[in-house]
Amino acid sequence: MLSQTMQAALNEQINKEFYSAYLYLSMAAYFEALNMPGSAKWMKAQHDEEHLHAMKFFDYVTDRDGRVQLQAIAQPTVEFAAPVAAWEQVLEHERGVSASIYKLYELAVKEGDYATQALLTWFITEQVEEEKNATLMAERFKQAGTNVATLLLFDGHFTKRGE
Repeated sequence: MLSQTMQAALNEQINKEFYSAYLYLSMAAYFEALNMPGSAKWMKAQHDEEHLHAMKFFDYVTDRDGRVQLQAIAQPTVEFAAPVAAWEQVLEHERGVSASIYKLYELAVKEGDYATQALLTWFITEQVEEEKNATLMAERFKQAGTNVATLLLFDGHFTKRGE
């Protein structure tokens, strides 16, 4: 059974994961408006992945006889200065998610909650991959600068995600 402190922290993480999904969907809309279908597809796939992460926490809380208490999801950013700014926000956001997962893990250690530690180990490994991918994308778009041909070339590579 989860402690009240751990349950509250996991509920907060569920909200963060749903916000992540919402943020990536907002970014997909931004890239659709720019006619950058590769980046839009990448963001939609990321939305789906973040939704699955939220549900993984949701199911875990209920499996441990806890109570999921959904909270309001904040409105995500809808406009960005340039495509590179959106990708840089992806990286910043993923680093924030990692920090949140680390804090949850520290709480699980403090409480001697081994089951939650095991769950969070999966998320820690997942965040290494998320940050790696976000870093690569942000760096590619930074290198492209404002060169439209290069931006579109990079964008075209992202259409392969999920295939």
